[in-house]
Amino acid sequence: MAKHQEAPTDRVRVRRLHERGQYDAASIYAILDAMPMCSVGYVFDGQPYVTPTMQWREGDRVFWHGSSASRMLRTTAETEACLTVSILDGFVLARSGFHHSTNYRSVMILGRATQVTDPDEKAARLKTFVDGLFPGRWDSLRGATDQEMKATTVLSMPIDEASAKVRTGQPIDDEPDYALPIWAGVLPVETRVLPPEPDPRNLADVAMPGHVTDFKMG
Repeated sequence: MAKHQEAPTDRVRVRRLHERGQYDAASIYAILDAMPMCSVGYVFDGQPYVTPTMQWREGDRVFWHGSSASRMLRTTAETEACLTVSILDGFVLARSGFHHSTNYRSVMILGRATQVTDPDEKAARLKTFVDGLFPGRWDSLRGATDQEMKATTVLSMPIDEASAKVRTGQPIDDEPDYALPIWAGVLPVETRVLPPEPDPRNLADVAMPGHVTDFKMG
């Protein structure tokens, strides 16, 4: 993250529970790399929208893609956008409703999105996306047609202005409440990868590849 600031800008500084804010590249990269699902915020005709999509990181830039007909992609190309990633790690049950919380990891990135227009670069970015999840899969696939590539838009944004916010640990109750006969603690939450479900139309002699049997999240 060559340009990312260790001191946050005012726009991304964590204000509420500021001690949970993290601004170093390693913390931000780790969250982005652990969760490919993201949400992109943008304004269209004066109306704010947030659209879920998939993201991936290459160095100090974040990428996302979708249909060239997508309002989100057409609106955010060459404009300011906000990309967020959130991971739920647990429900935190306290001794009062006020102090209930969650354990989580989150990132917010602000910046100007730019479109990847060079066909070779677009193909390279999409290859990185697919192979980042399933190593070696891109070269095993039928090649993308010109029409498929034309129908796909790839956007990129520098990770220059970003912050992470993380909560871990047990509930933090008011001191007198610890004497109450109320159960408190954490219900951990994790994202699990379940056994693969083969397409019934797979050819009989096609074996399940290692990037499927060995797949792991995070």
